[in-house]
Amino acid sequence: MKALRILTIALWTLTLTIGISCRSHRGLTSQSKKSPDSLQVDTITREAFLQKVSDNVQSVRFITSKVKFTIEVGTQQMTLTGNLKMKRDDVIRLQLMAFGFVEAGRLEFTKEYVLVMDRINKQYLKVPYSQLEFMRNNDIDFNVLQALFWNELFIPGKAKLAEKNMKSFRTDMGGNEVVISLENEKLSYRWLADKQEATVRMANIMLKDRYRGNFVLNWDYDDFKYQNRKLFPMGHKILFSTPEKEVKMNMTLNYVGSDEDWETRTTVSSKYREVKIEEILRRFMTL
Repeated sequence: MKALRILTIALWTLTLTIGISCRSHRGLTSQSKKSPDSLQVDTITREAFLQKVSDNVQSVRFITSKVKFTIEVGTQQMTLTGNLKMKRDDVIRLQLMAFGFVEAGRLEFTKEYVLVMDRINKQYLKVPYSQLEFMRNNDIDFNVLQALFWNELFIPGKAKLAEKNMKSFRTDMGGNEVVISLENEKLSYRWLADKQEATVRMANIMLKDRYRGNFVLNWDYDDFKYQNRKLFPMGHKILFSTPEKEVKMNMTLNYVGSDEDWETRTTVSSKYREVKIEEILRRFMTL
């Protein structure tokens, strides 16, 4: 039961803070040096590549799969199975199973709120994105989370990427991988894309805080397989670090299906006790 408690807290904290350190991920700093003339010549190629990456997304409305989860919080580690269920532009749900058949926890993202359920202890957290500090301050909403789960580019604050948005990204076409980025003085969003297949292989979000330290979310994708004639990653490696803690989650999909026969909203029983964000953070800091 201790492992289940840690798992639930880890997922709650992932929901609350959603932004981790990339100390161990592949470097995103460009090694190529191009002249202004060569950069100008590459402009059309760059925009065409970005459009190709943007077009290489799943057109299905539903993605479902059995999933294997590995969670690491400090020295604590556990492995569980579960389910991933997503409906485009509507909901992302992770169900975590104990002993292979008992649902231990549920994490549900909709456009309006985040729901985390601890079924073992009959507790839940349900809050709008506006109550989650990191998300509120940095335009992290359902659309951004959907892009991360669906392996897509995104621009914070925009529900869809239009062709005109491609000029917002900075790209470095050097080598076999392409670095794509958006930056300001406090935030950086970066992606690593495969030049040949035009698939996103890594996404990275960093909040630079001179007082508290950096908060970084690093999301690696691998083991791509074809689904509906488009490549989709079966492996998701998520590293989330704050100045105090680090959470690692590996998510491996067994297959990619398109099951539509499931309720897209969870109803919380009156037997469950609602907990506050502060309580979850206090628990996490004791791990």
